[in-house]
Amino acid sequence: MDKDCFCHYKNTPRNEETSRQLHNRLNRITGQLNGIQKMLDDNRYCGDILTQIAAVESALQSVGYIILQEHMETCMIEEIKKGNTEIISEAVELIKKLK
Repeated sequence: MDKDCFCHYKNTPRNEETSRQLHNRLNRITGQLNGIQKMLDDNRYCGDILTQIAAVESALQSVGYIILQEHMETCMIEEIKKGNTEIISEAVELIKKLK
């Protein structure tokens, strides 16, 4: 193992309902991706495929925003209460990644 690796694992316990909703959304996205693959296999019209790709990107971004909101409402608040204001910089970087 690399001696310079300062990796650590964090976890966020999610309630059962939130976890179920996120899994359902991701399952739908997986289905959409499989549909795109079939469209490619069937040599479907490029515009139709691009429309489906845009739908998948939007759905995935939506999942990201749900998790970001959860992060801000739980993890960030906890860390700020502990005096860790560096968590704000982390949040800004996460928001940039989601675009």
